[in-house]
Amino acid sequence: MVQKMITPDKNGSSLSTPELNDNSSTLKEISKLREAIPQICAVSAKNLLLVTFGTTLGFPTIFLAALQNDNPDIAVTREQITWISSINLFMVPLGCIFSGPISHYLGRKKTMLLSNLPFIAAWIILHFATTAPLVFVALGLTGLTGGLCEAPVLTYVAEVTQPHLRGMLSATSSMAVIVGVFTQMLTGSLTDWRTMTLINLFYPILCFTALLLMPESPYWLAGKDRFSDAEKSLRWLRGWAPSSHVREEFKIVCQMVNHSPDNDNMMKKSRWQAFTKRTFTSPFILTIFTFFIASFGGASTLQTYAVFIFKNMHAPIDRYTATVFLGIAEIIGTGLCVIAIHFTGKRWLTFTSISGTGFFFLSSAIYRYLIKYNDIDADSYSWLPTTFLIGAAFFAHMGIRLLPWILAGEVFPAAVRSAASGACAAISYVFASIANKIFLYMVDGMELSGTFLFYAGINFIGGVVLFFLLPETEGRTLKEIEDHYAGIQSLKTKSRSKKIEMKEKWAVSNPGLVNDDVETKI
Repeated sequence: MVQKMITPDKNGSSLSTPELNDNSSTLKEISKLREAIPQICAVSAKNLLLVTFGTTLGFPTIFLAALQNDNPDIAVTREQITWISSINLFMVPLGCIFSGPISHYLGRKKTMLLSNLPFIAAWIILHFATTAPLVFVALGLTGLTGGLCEAPVLTYVAEVTQPHLRGMLSATSSMAVIVGVFTQMLTGSLTDWRTMTLINLFYPILCFTALLLMPESPYWLAGKDRFSDAEKSLRWLRGWAPSSHVREEFKIVCQMVNHSPDNDNMMKKSRWQAFTKRTFTSPFILTIFTFFIASFGGASTLQTYAVFIFKNMHAPIDRYTATVFLGIAEIIGTGLCVIAIHFTGKRWLTFTSISGTGFFFLSSAIYRYLIKYNDIDADSYSWLPTTFLIGAAFFAHMGIRLLPWILAGEVFPAAVRSAASGACAAISYVFASIANKIFLYMVDGMELSGTFLFYAGINFIGGVVLFFLLPETEGRTLKEIEDHYAGIQSLKTKSRSKKIEMKEKWAVSNPGLVNDDVETKI
């Protein structure tokens, strides 16, 4: 006899969850591929929103270069240029504040759908903009909307995927943003910036259409007592499976989202206490420090001011073409990180990344000093600085640019994971916006050579500090990571003894999802 699970509806009456009324005694076998395909589709639709956000981050790279031409379409001052490079990033933390509550109230899917509309409006405003204030409004709107996307994109991928697919599919988030940035570098090398804004309308429209075809998160639906819809969503996500196939997983979903008021009060108290413990403070310091290196280590400003930098470094090829190569290097580096991290672990990949980034920025600084004092012939070695800068972009995206986002999703205890990740994400965008805002002032004060030397120093010093602070979390369960920060065990090397099957069973019975109103993406 099939055991029935009784769950209360909104009016307090009892409902038998649909899948538990299935009288079938035989579970139909569903292939792993069939299970994976709908999850990949759902995450891919979500990633289109991140591609759209990436286009807003990459657009200033081309736009700033156009504004610094002799006869720009829009007359701007140097101060306004620094704001154009950073205002979108300054607005992201503000959007993060409202992201969790809106996602919790409207749902993951609906929030992502609605987020496409401000992006469309921003591109239209930019296309017709003739003054700097209009540009500020449009770019500020993209940043605010990017912040609003934070909660639903991370929560959605975590709630629709199975444990053995979750890590890989989560890692595609950063890749999607980088792809969005690259589209701007490529498009900018082929056409003018106003035409780019019209082309960029395609991405949110495509994302909106794709998301319409995807199901809502089964966790959110069950949390709203829409159990029938939640079961249908879960069945869709598990390969359009029958109710009997998702019975056990659906039980877990219902158990997670149904708490009595007393339990909720106890959870809130323990959650606040968790913010005072070492298991929060130590990983928080680590994550914030890695975000600091990622922003002030040069990779952020190199991406934003690529055209300007290549022009001043006298690249032997067209500066826009050089920027395209930079974007390709970022994509290859990101892809290598996604593939290699499971084999090498985070520590080895991080130290390789940060050492390579520092070396290439140091080499660029030395080259500029030698050129300044006429110690080498610039014409004979003009290819060197371009190679150095592309190398710096590659190594940065191979590890240190992605590491803090990965850490933010796994190093915090379950009780504070959402809120802590949200705080880290907000601080990261503040760091990036400040780094972009002060770049031109740094160049004015100590030239490109001194600026590159500063970036190299940040990377080298950061590498030394991370050698002592960074644990090896790859291949470890969330419980093992929490035990590390509690002082119960030490994570120095990549785990090799754990079996994948046991980890997946642990992940199913100990999900890292918390029904908090403050959430973020990696």
